[in-house]
Amino acid sequence: MEILQGIGWLFANPVFYLAILFAIVLGYVRVKNERKHFRIRLIDGWSELRGLVSETWVYALVLSVISVAAGLVIGSEILVFYSVILAVMIVLFMYVAGSPAITAPIAIGLLLLLTYVRNTPNVDVWNLSLSLEASTFVGFGILIGLLVVVEGLLISKKGDQLVSPRLEETTRGLKAATNRMKRLWLVPVVTIVPVGLLPDWLPYWPTFHMGDGTYGLVLFPFVIGFALKAKHSLPVTVIPRFGQAVLLIGLLMVALSLSGYWVKGLVFAAFILGFIGRIGLSIFFGIKERAGNYAVAPKSEGVMIVGVLPESPAERMGLVVGECIRKVNGQLVTNEQELYEAIQINAAHCRLEVLDFNGEVRLRQHVIYRHDHHRLGLLII
Repeated sequence: MEILQGIGWLFANPVFYLAILFAIVLGYVRVKNERKHFRIRLIDGWSELRGLVSETWVYALVLSVISVAAGLVIGSEILVFYSVILAVMIVLFMYVAGSPAITAPIAIGLLLLLTYVRNTPNVDVWNLSLSLEASTFVGFGILIGLLVVVEGLLISKKGDQLVSPRLEETTRGLKAATNRMKRLWLVPVVTIVPVGLLPDWLPYWPTFHMGDGTYGLVLFPFVIGFALKAKHSLPVTVIPRFGQAVLLIGLLMVALSLSGYWVKGLVFAAFILGFIGRIGLSIFFGIKERAGNYAVAPKSEGVMIVGVLPESPAERMGLVVGECIRKVNGQLVTNEQELYEAIQINAAHCRLEVLDFNGEVRLRQHVIYRHDHHRLGLLII
């Protein structure tokens, strides 16, 4: 019964509903932009909503088990401030700063600032002589570090699944493509919260005793935001590198937060490291991607693949963004019209000569059926 009532907290938190609403908005905006640039959408607009929890529930289950089994106690004040920061991040579409490594330190900083302004006695950050229990900061630091690890895994494994291309004009007046990634992930985690002010206005809130304290279980909707624009690199290469770097930051945060049980100030070092490291990572990749040439730009020897429609002949042939199609049914192609005309030479069986990322020629062929897309399901420039 306590667990069921604790789960009810998920539905009482506005962040849960904001995440659902703005996942829908993300899908709508993405489809609208794709139709604007290519007159067709790549993936249906409900994909962001479907992936909101379906891609994270295993991680949520693992983190919940770790949280309860390890007895990671988190102060209710921390969760309240964190909910506010998450809500602001979601509503303002600040998903480039949606990492727990960024949102959590902001929440902690505001909480400590408010504690100081209210003249709480014996405020000493490094000795944790606060009105809040030291273990709540350490437990929160460990959980946030684990969430950053999950963020890195999600980016590496799922970050490129809803890539959305955009057309831009180069300095030479040609059309080139960039790729945008913008995602929200909801990770509901069962947390242990010390009983403080909550029972005063929720007398039926379930509690249990652990050691000398009384605690309750709360299913908290942690939200991870991710945004990246790839111009100089292809999504298939830049996203895994980005995810691996985030994963490393998360592991360092977990290690420092665990050390906080012995050296209390190290948990704050973990928050500072995560904050600076994660922001620095976004800045580094942002500058790197803005510099240099477009990875997906027109080529004189063929047409560049900007996007591949799901369940299309192009996807079944293994064609990917950034490859160059040189010949179709033996005919050289340099634009969309020539591609279409070359397909009609043998509309039942299509043969392609493709130049991959490494400059190597691949041969692909596929039987074309009546219901298949007339351009093989390709977006090209």
